[in-house]
Amino acid sequence: MYKNTYKGRYRITNPSKYRGDINNVIYRSLWELKFMKWCDLNNSVIEWGSEVIVIPYVSPIDKKIHRHFVDFYIKIKNKHGIVQKYLIEIKPERFTKPPEQPKKKTKRFLDEVLQYAVNDAKWKAAFEFCEDRKIQFMILTEKDLGIENKHGN
Repeated sequence: MYKNTYKGRYRITNPSKYRGDINNVIYRSLWELKFMKWCDLNNSVIEWGSEVIVIPYVSPIDKKIHRHFVDFYIKIKNKHGIVQKYLIEIKPERFTKPPEQPKKKTKRFLDEVLQYAVNDAKWKAAFEFCEDRKIQFMILTEKDLGIENKHGN
């Protein structure tokens, strides 16, 4: 589904801030890598983790319960001294809304419809999980990260 994705292991600069196994921090895109660096080096971030929170959701495809590993957990202290927790998903903007129907229903379009339905179920479960725990759930896109998306991926 993702073309031109990059994967690798991130080396933590500030291990005391990281929640999870500091030897197994995996990024699955350059966007995630950029966000990891921001979390690791930003003084406002008190703690953070990658794929450390798991939320169950019911897939609209098979109606079974699956586990969603949320991309990021962060805890920050803002400029007013208020501490806030966030769960963050990083996705290309085009995957955050239903795909536009082309003139011909292609396999790609059908795959995107299914992927959007699964993402939507994950995000609804995440919003409910966060609401119950006074955590904010956010979906960040390339626009939020200040990344130009030249390839449409």
